[in-house]
Amino acid sequence: QVQLVESGGGLVQAGGSLRLSCVVSGRTFSSYAMGWFRQAPGKEREFVATINRSGTTVYHADSVKGRFTISRDNAKNTVYLQMNSLKPEDTAVYYCAARPGAGYYSTPRAYDYWGQGTQVTVSS
Repeated sequence: QVQLVESGGGLVQAGGSLRLSCVVSGRTFSSYAMGWFRQAPGKEREFVATINRSGTTVYHADSVKGRFTISRDNAKNTVYLQMNSLKPEDTAVYYCAARPGAGYYSTPRAYDYWGQGTQVTVSS
C-alpha cells in the first residue's frame, strides 16, 4: 500500500513563500514519477508541476513557471514544491501524486496514488 502525506501548507501574504513536502511510504519511491496538482473551490484539479523518477527532468505549468520549483530527495522518499512570489490566485488545496515508472506527466488520470491534500491560502 502506497501512502502519500503532504505538509507545509498554510496562510501567507501575497509575495510570500511556502515549501510543500510530500512523503511517500514504501521502499520504491525512486521508481515513481511524481506530480503536484491543485484544486480551488468550484474548479477542476489543475496541473502544477511534475518530476521524473531520477529528478533529472521537471516540467512546470505556465501559471507557476519562474515562481514554483519541484524537486525530490529519493533518500528521504520526499518530493517538494517550493513556492515563491505567491499570488491570491494560487489559493487552493495542493495534492501530490505518484505513478510507477519512467517519464513525467501533467494529467491527473496518469497518476495511481494521491495524497489527502494541504491547504494553501494567499491573502492580498
